[in-house]
Amino acid sequence: MKPFESTRKRREALVTLLTDPSEEVQTAAAEALERLEGIGSLPEILEALKKGDRGTKIKALYALGKIGGEEALPPLLYCAARPEEDIKSVAVELLGVLADRRALPVLVERLKDTSAAIRAKAIAALGNFRNPALAKELLPFLDAGDGLLDAEAVISLARIGEGSLEGRFLDLLRSPHPQTREAAARALGVLRIT
Repeated sequence: MKPFESTRKRREALVTLLTDPSEEVQTAAAEALERLEGIGSLPEILEALKKGDRGTKIKALYALGKIGGEEALPPLLYCAARPEEDIKSVAVELLGVLADRRALPVLVERLKDTSAAIRAKAIAALGNFRNPALAKELLPFLDAGDGLLDAEAVISLARIGEGSLEGRFLDLLRSPHPQTREAAARALGVLRIT
């Protein structure tokens, strides 16, 4: 029996116990289901990523993010280039959390995505690398004036530690977008004093 099939059968069996007359059995079944919904084994996760429905694939991506490491990187990189926006979005987010330098080319490429939401995720992800060389990639987004990309850019640039942009951050405090003003205020609070 394949691991994915085994996990599915366990879940089905445990779900029936959620209505057991014994409260202790119900609790044990609920706790077991929680664990099964958790990380799982890498082969199960990869199988779910290949054959699952969209929701299952997204859960599998988050599980890969929890596992991290060498095995998680290739499927996350692959999914960051997928056409499905929700799958791409989760993969980009998790690549930022893992902050593995090998993900940089894919994340920089996502800055050109047709979706503003994906570009925003990529901007946020790049801020996790804390690499001052990335400032040149993020700087143009300070001029987006949309309350999304400019807000993510100011936060990421502050996290990178780009203190030379303090004046630009101060200017963003006058943005017509509350999200941008909030981000600029937060950025000024974490920016290193130069």
